[in-house]
Amino acid sequence: MAAAGIVSAAVPTNIRQLRPPILKYKPSMWGDTFATFSLDHQLQEKYSKEIETLKKEVKSMLMAATSTQLMVLIDKLERLGLSYHFEAEIEDKLKQVYDLEEEVADHDLFTTALRFRLLRQHQYHVSCDVFDKFVSKDGKWDLEISLSRDDIEGVLSLYEAAHVRIRDEKVLDEAAAFTIHRLKHVLPQLESAIKEKVELALQHPIHKSLPLLNFRSYINIYEGEGLTNESVVKLSKFNFNFLQNIYRKELAELTSWWNKYELKSKLPYARDRLVECYIWGAALRYEPQFAYLRAIVAKTMQLVSIMDDTYDNYGTLEEDDLLTDILEKWNLDEIDVLPDFMKIVYRFIMSVYEDFEREAEQQGKSFAAPYYSESLKELSRAYNKEQKWIMERKMPPFEEYMTNSVFTSCIYPMFIAFVPGMKSVTEKEVQWLLSEPKIVISTAKMGRTLEDLGSHERENRDGEMETVVDCYMKDKGVSKQRTIYEFEQLVENGWKDVTAEWAKENSVCKEMVEHLLNYGRIAEITYNNKEDGYTEPEKYLGPLAAALLLNPLVI
Repeated sequence: MAAAGIVSAAVPTNIRQLRPPILKYKPSMWGDTFATFSLDHQLQEKYSKEIETLKKEVKSMLMAATSTQLMVLIDKLERLGLSYHFEAEIEDKLKQVYDLEEEVADHDLFTTALRFRLLRQHQYHVSCDVFDKFVSKDGKWDLEISLSRDDIEGVLSLYEAAHVRIRDEKVLDEAAAFTIHRLKHVLPQLESAIKEKVELALQHPIHKSLPLLNFRSYINIYEGEGLTNESVVKLSKFNFNFLQNIYRKELAELTSWWNKYELKSKLPYARDRLVECYIWGAALRYEPQFAYLRAIVAKTMQLVSIMDDTYDNYGTLEEDDLLTDILEKWNLDEIDVLPDFMKIVYRFIMSVYEDFEREAEQQGKSFAAPYYSESLKELSRAYNKEQKWIMERKMPPFEEYMTNSVFTSCIYPMFIAFVPGMKSVTEKEVQWLLSEPKIVISTAKMGRTLEDLGSHERENRDGEMETVVDCYMKDKGVSKQRTIYEFEQLVENGWKDVTAEWAKENSVCKEMVEHLLNYGRIAEITYNNKEDGYTEPEKYLGPLAAALLLNPLVI
């Protein structure tokens, strides 16, 4: 590694030659867990046959179901990761639910809230006025709630519905506060089956969560409470094991790809988080047919993570400028001006790009390659700009920082990366993505704010470096405590805006917009409780990933 000094609290005249305080990151918590996995094709074929048989039974149940029973079944199929088997049937059934508005007046709280949430999550226009019959004249929620299962399920259903609210839906703002308070109050007194369901919901409401990372928990809950059809439970178990084998096979291939670069030893300042990057890819699309998407998102995320750590955890400002300039030229012949460690980074970037370019051409999506390279150049410029602000202790106005954060959210390289693997995505969708539509900007800023809430203590380097929290405090003249609160409100309003945009009719393909929603969801989980689950996944993200990736279910 190139020799250089370390920055101190006072800014010296030679700041451009000094390194930032270098953090030593933990090695991957996974070790070589997935390196030796070999897919048992016979077992996978057995799972596949069982799935096909059980699908027929569950489809018959779905087609026969009506009213509340139907909505409950759809909700379970989505939480258990089975909805992709019945997409057309579910959409047809929800259209029927939407059309039967005359039934709404007779619905109880549980059914009213479930209908509202399912329809809004499926992009139907529904009004929160349906809840007016449950509140007092001044719009307050003051329901008498017992510990009966029906009452708790009603409050839980309302809690979930409140989290698909958009701006100016005051009745649902009030419902969110009311249900959180009530559920936390009764939680210690609940029996195990319903208690686990409430605990899971309070950690992350379903709209802001990924069933993918809770498939196992939902299977256990529904099997334990004994209220779910046995065929649905069995199908969910076979489906879970089938998906788990696919994911482990993909991770084995990714591990082989990653290990050949030997970057763990060549770039010891950088985070090795391939499995966590893969989880982000799976978060966008978990279905079996999207193997390419999961892999390229994982590769791209590990790539941008290396870039991030190179800029803010090792490179001097002079070196950062060099890397930014060479990336602008996008030419390996220019590599000799870089220090040795940056040559390694640059070659890695070019290798990932060349693989992407080749795949894009094979899939008839050659148009994507220039967009991909430009997104990486743009990201390097944004990282470089941010690092200058930090090292030179010249943090910009907060709005300028947030404008730059749209790029450092990495949303552009990540979303352009999966274009070759999505038949429905054309150049029109890429151009829409880059045209700064509200849902893209809101999602990017929300994701970056969640990351900042989770990582600012680490990036502060024990007070040696300024972060976006300091930026906001200075710009707005408020305390750190107030800043954290305001960031949490930015995230909450971001969710309202993203949900509102999702519920609109969009001219682009539904899948692209759905991926934006899933980006927000995995960011919410990764930076859960204002902690950096990407850098230190052992506490929260790691156990969720382990439940998905390790140990098949006993059937």
